[in-house]
Amino acid sequence: MSNETLRYDVYEYIKKKYKAKPEYPWMSAPDYAVFRHDDNKKWFALIMDISKDKLGLKSRDVTDILNIKLADPLLMDLLLREPGFFRGYHMHKGNWLTVLLDGSVDIEKISSLLDESFTATASKAKKAEIREAKEWIIPANPKYYDIAHAFDNEDTIDWKQGSGIKKGDTVYMYAGAPISAIIYACKVTQTDIPFNFSNGNLTINSLMRIKLRKRFDPKKFTFEILKKDYGIFAVRGPRGIPHSLSEKLKKTKGI
Repeated sequence: MSNETLRYDVYEYIKKKYKAKPEYPWMSAPDYAVFRHDDNKKWFALIMDISKDKLGLKSRDVTDILNIKLADPLLMDLLLREPGFFRGYHMHKGNWLTVLLDGSVDIEKISSLLDESFTATASKAKKAEIREAKEWIIPANPKYYDIAHAFDNEDTIDWKQGSGIKKGDTVYMYAGAPISAIIYACKVTQTDIPFNFSNGNLTINSLMRIKLRKRFDPKKFTFEILKKDYGIFAVRGPRGIPHSLSEKLKKTKGI
């Protein structure tokens, strides 16, 4: 796929979904196009053309690139292991990602990442309005709560609300040692339930209500499997999950 075709496809996707038009702010670089939010004026995409050697590649061919912003460091780390992705070129903060527009990455994946960038750079009001349901892994420490028996008597419980989680999201509960595995899939049915608790080890400011959807065999998604197959090396707080793990969790039958 040519650079021109992918650049056009990106323009058309942004125009159709976000009604944003390209701006060309630099006279010295008339082909550099910026797309920004209409309310807070923040950029969510920047298209440039540069020689590939500026990305550390062994080529001086000129290619279009797309700079986008990601809020999830795990997603960033996973993408940087794939062809066509680099740390943000000419962007000083570590949460910007550069995507080659030379055919290394297909338009479906680029479109999905543009959605991530649009959300990451949106105002608080717009984020609440536009964000689609997400999937998270959240930790549960058996030292403080008998997570293995949390749903023995009911299918809905209140749980500490993680930052960024909203109603409609899916949470996969990872039980810490000695279980060390994902054991539940739950749907978030309510958030921002007032609650104040602190005992020196744990502080809770608000709760979310979660409904059990599936139980997993503790041998299916152990920490070792998460680390080896999906690049997840720690679960210390709510975090997004890679697409491959999401698909596997959905296809795995519960117990």
